Amino acid sequence: MQKLDRSKLWSLEEYAQKRDAFRAEVIEHKKPRRVALTPNATMYFEDFTTLKYQVQEMLRVERLFEAADIEDELAAYNPLIPDGTNWKGTFMFEYPDVEERRRALGRMAGIEHRIWVQVAGQNKVFAVANEDLDRSTDEKTSAVHFLRFELDPKSIEAAKAGADIKMGIDHDEMRCEVTLSDDTRKSLVGDLD
Repeated sequence: MQKLDRSKLWSLEEYAQKRDAFRAEVIEHKKPRRVALTPNATMYFEDFTTLKYQVQEMLRVERLFEAADIEDELAAYNPLIPDGTNWKGTFMFEYPDVEERRRALGRMAGIEHRIWVQVAGQNKVFAVANEDLDRSTDEKTSAVHFLRFELDPKSIEAAKAGADIKMGIDHDEMRCEVTLSDDTRKSLVGDLD
């Protein structure tokens, strides 16, 4: 899979000129990569395009143009780009009410390890969570988790052949299962090259 490097980024000046068009492109690109598991739990699957946008925005906001600073951003974001045998993304709890969110997070410790994907006919693949740092304690979970779903060859083959893909959560405080839309399935299969 393609990773970001400085040659694939625009300078701050170039990005200022291309930003509006690129932003519109990324918004459309992200639509099928968003999976609402429940009204309050959403998975955002990342890829080269979504993370190029993130890096460009970080460089813009922080006015970073020194090579070392750019390399630091690339080192932080490149691990979130799928490697060809996996799907990677950001899982978020989205509660509009702060108190409701606090109570919910207190009931869901360890939930990040109970999120799964399943290509039809294959075993569930549970997420590897927060490889950069632990975001949960015994008392609560975080509102944001970075997940990787490492697929076996049979799951990859079935996904590429058009098999349905399901996603869900097996946690005592939140259980759900959804079948991904055809647009989402097609977008995720693109990560398996």
